[in-house]
Amino acid sequence: MKEFYVICDNIRSLENIGSIFRTADALGVLKIFLCGISGKPPHHKISKTALGAEKTIAFEYYKQIGRLIDKLKKDKISIIALEQSKDAISCLKFKPRFPLALILGNEVKGISKAILKKCDKVIELPMAGKKESLNVSVAFGVAGYHIINF
Repeated sequence: MKEFYVICDNIRSLENIGSIFRTADALGVLKIFLCGISGKPPHHKISKTALGAEKTIAFEYYKQIGRLIDKLKKDKISIIALEQSKDAISCLKFKPRFPLALILGNEVKGISKAILKKCDKVIELPMAGKKESLNVSVAFGVAGYHIINF
């Protein structure tokens, strides 16, 4: 099993958190780190979309994501952000190395520039339509399956 972690950075929707738990379970993610304003189980809105995955995936809460990133880097875990930025590479060209932690950002503001600077790589999903992005939990599913199946 690949050593794969997820970091939720200020994700405001509890339903998105639940969906991320459910997808993480399907992907074999070892742990979810919930940071900032991200909600945490137990909560009925998380359970509604997680369908029990919030009970099968380990999670920890960190108020400040920067401290978590520093800790994970000391443990030799690669930090990858899923975010649109000028420095991002296509998810399709990304060659993951494990252990790896994937950061998912706020639904509106994304991941801050300060946090992006702390990351080893920034990846993005190619978008062919008129909308510039996907829902955070959907984007995680697309990127997550690419990462574990590379």
